[in-house]
Amino acid sequence: MGQVKSTMAGTVFKILVQAGEVVDAGREVVVLESMKMEIPIIAEREAKVKEVGVSVGDFINEGDVLLELE
Repeated sequence: MGQVKSTMAGTVFKILVQAGEVVDAGREVVVLESMKMEIPIIAEREAKVKEVGVSVGDFINEGDVLLELE
């Protein structure tokens, strides 16, 4: 099991995966918006998404968990 965490504070702009989906290493899974810039969050390894822990529009801080992986 693993987690995908935010690398910075910002607002969740897009969620590109859903629970049950298998993602490859290097795939964009969430896009954050901070200071009018879009920041992609990348999966570091291949895994199945267990749970999406955020919604579009949520404000998150650096280190917050975005996704739970199996």
